Amino acid sequence: MTAYGSTAVTPHVLSTQAAMAALAGGGNAVDAAIAANAMQGVVAPETCGIGGDLFALVTGPELESPLALNSSGHAGSGAAELAHALRSSGTAAIPQRHPAAVTIPGCVDGWLELHRRLGRIELETILEPAARVAAGGFPASREMAVAFAGRFDELRTEPSAAPLYSAGRPPLEGERIVRQQLATTLKRIADEGREAFYGGTIGRGISEAVGGAISVADLEAVQAEWVDPLSVDIFGARGWTIPPNSQGYISLLGLAIVDRLGLTESDDPLGWHHAIEAYRLAAEDRDRILADPDSMEMAPEDLLAPRRIDGLVDRYSPDCLTSVGTHSPGSGGTAFMCVVDGDGLGVSLIQSNFYGIGSGISVQAGGFLLHDRGRGFTLTSGHPNELAPGRRPLHTLSPTIWTRDGNLSAVLGTRGGFMQPQLIIQLASLIIGRNVDPGRAMSTPRWMLPVEDEGLNCSSVEVEPGTPATVVDGLHRRGHRPIVRDVPQPGWGPMSVIRVDGDGRRVAAADPRVDTAAATAL
Repeated sequence: MTAYGSTAVTPHVLSTQAAMAALAGGGNAVDAAIAANAMQGVVAPETCGIGGDLFALVTGPELESPLALNSSGHAGSGAAELAHALRSSGTAAIPQRHPAAVTIPGCVDGWLELHRRLGRIELETILEPAARVAAGGFPASREMAVAFAGRFDELRTEPSAAPLYSAGRPPLEGERIVRQQLATTLKRIADEGREAFYGGTIGRGISEAVGGAISVADLEAVQAEWVDPLSVDIFGARGWTIPPNSQGYISLLGLAIVDRLGLTESDDPLGWHHAIEAYRLAAEDRDRILADPDSMEMAPEDLLAPRRIDGLVDRYSPDCLTSVGTHSPGSGGTAFMCVVDGDGLGVSLIQSNFYGIGSGISVQAGGFLLHDRGRGFTLTSGHPNELAPGRRPLHTLSPTIWTRDGNLSAVLGTRGGFMQPQLIIQLASLIIGRNVDPGRAMSTPRWMLPVEDEGLNCSSVEVEPGTPATVVDGLHRRGHRPIVRDVPQPGWGPMSVIRVDGDGRRVAAADPRVDTAAATAL
């Protein structure tokens, strides 16, 4: 899709419509991104919602450089006791449906801070479409139906999940879903601000839902924080991302390695080998070093230092797999949305419940489920990412924004949990590196290291149908074990992208792998 005006791409057509409504009503890209996010949490709670976290990057003509907002929540004051109890019981990792899996939800604080600093229209106007759809009903998507069917036995007794099982069974695709309690919560946030969510009955409900591990006092601290973004020159552009506790640096580090190795034609097996090896090298030490920046042993800016890139390039071999360390696999439930308005303001916003629907623990007073971002922590004593009060966990959310000569060039991101850097390396290589049309780039077959395999040293690499036979053979000869999937993979996305050309033209594309994804323009 090509346009010269405002453009939005989100994982759901109703979310894209909400963004465009905000723009048509006089809002800017920030207002539109918040509107899209609010709607996404209503109609696709398997991806995100107000019980989760948020990151955003913003840039435009009136900003000297991109702004970065970290609105991921901290662990509650009861985290040390939870960690001790889990270790004492012999538990190796934090369980999904456990108070330790829940950190303070940062989404609402993120909305409020984005709106305070950069918004143009009233928050009531921004959130109205989401509240109206929640109260009036919407059709369940195929993904939503599958996700809630998969956790039916666990969630059917959760009060906030009741509207999603209104017929006493999982929702069917196309079935009308009404979330009246969530509609009321959204209206209260619009009217009363932060206190409506982090205080009062909802704040007490969050605390009670996790047995007091997050106290009412913990919720008084604002979770949103403006931070210095990380950036590096790649493919003649500059890529920007969120610093730790986000894993966003892995995407840029991998792309910087690809840039040093040199781009090839998209059907050249060597280029696929470049990208796969670049990711494996970039991700090797994530589990060892990535944590809340206050706990990390490495300064965030050193993660993309030229000497670090050079050292990883030196380890690369064009003929075989590189020996690398361990890296935990995993997937996640996330929504990435991007907006560029008519004035050239661009927003890269990502918001998540983490593992699909999240912890499955609900807040009855608010009509929403809580995320399980606390599972990004480790229980290893003394580790910089150890679960502890006041810390932010390792985070998978990895939005990017791109500039050329200081001007917005592209907004690009995806869902996919720990897989996000793999996907971003592939799409950015095409769109930023090779200047491939975004629509064509979205349809290009993708690769993925299997999430079920342990570590990065496995030789398996899954590829989508349509991958040239010469690529499959070339990967095999270099030591990879390619596995060709039968159909394009919805879980390898949806990605969203808007490219801004030098003449101001916006070229946007939604991911064809997910049928609800939509791009549109004014």
